[in-house]
Amino acid sequence: MSIIKMTDLNLKDKKILIRADLNIPMKEKNIISDEKIKAFIPTINIALKKEAKIIITSHLGRPIEGKYNNELSLKPIVYYLQKIFKNKKIILIKNYLEKIKIKIKENELIILENVRFNIGEKKDDEKLAKKYASLCDIFVMDAFASIHRCHASTYGISKFAKISCAGPLLLKELNSLNKALKKPKRPMIAIVGGSKVSTKFNVLNSLAKIADSVIVGGGIANTFIAIDNKIGKSLYEPEFIETAKHLKEKYSFIIPTDCYVGTEFSETAISTYKKINEILDEEEIMDIGDKTINKIKRLINKANTILWNGPVGVFEFKNFRKGTKEIAYSIAKNKAFSIAGGGDTLSAINIFNIKEKISYISTGGGAFLELIEGKELPVISILKNKQNNLKKILL
Repeated sequence: MSIIKMTDLNLKDKKILIRADLNIPMKEKNIISDEKIKAFIPTINIALKKEAKIIITSHLGRPIEGKYNNELSLKPIVYYLQKIFKNKKIILIKNYLEKIKIKIKENELIILENVRFNIGEKKDDEKLAKKYASLCDIFVMDAFASIHRCHASTYGISKFAKISCAGPLLLKELNSLNKALKKPKRPMIAIVGGSKVSTKFNVLNSLAKIADSVIVGGGIANTFIAIDNKIGKSLYEPEFIETAKHLKEKYSFIIPTDCYVGTEFSETAISTYKKINEILDEEEIMDIGDKTINKIKRLINKANTILWNGPVGVFEFKNFRKGTKEIAYSIAKNKAFSIAGGGDTLSAINIFNIKEKISYISTGGGAFLELIEGKELPVISILKNKQNNLKKILL
């Protein structure tokens, strides 16, 4: 890939600004999941070994621009990193846009406060992007989950920094997706769940051209099932039935032939087995059935590449998690190259404790889906242009 890599650059005594993805789940200022921080720590270690002067920033949540929100401060992340890098002084800077230069001592590691507190961040304000760029000698983009966003701290700074490069975590994400999508080891299967066909129409269309089998579950599958069947009060998109019909006629999708239904959407709902042509008006599909599970498991067992995005049922409820659980365990047992992405998918992986059995778990949501669609993402385009200009800059 024609992108400047952070690992290839001489970073000694260089001031580098790393845009990380530390948008982690928080509750009352406490970190609920530290997975993204753990994934980012190797980037910090590489920069330290290269003797760089390190500045890190990220967004967290959705604050109102221009207003400081203590609930969405990066302070908890600073405290977390302090425990990891005990020989470093981790400093959080709030008013960094007012500074012409940030001085970094040898034992310091600087964190810039939540970029979304800054007016113009999400609109990619040029003045703001230039201010970010002025704070460093080298910009390192390492936030895979934000590469599809034209924000000042992602796209804008990539344009205006003297040197812009890709961090190790970003490259790991891109390489893993390329391995699954460009030249997959076959057979390749894709499992796509979730609630809406409308949000994943392009993903399904793209995967159908690449994968040997595309399996649909959840509300997405319900819309396909509704083409020829009554599905009671199941979650589906009636306005997208024609879209689903077109996809079904054009490609070969694996659609559930049986299911488990409930009469209420709750943890205590009773699970009842049904064929898809037996669903009553008061029932809703909440998981795939045993015949469908076994068919999917057979496909998984034969696969050499597996891409998984989205659960196939309401796995949050114990009575309706069998389908997602069986699929998760089957993927874990297979020695195939497996890549998983999406918030609900990661939750399922954690619930079923199979993280170590998945070849690669993507930290991105929207970016993961857009790359599957085959889109050239804005930040990647800028980084490629920077590669072409690197020699001129270094001369």
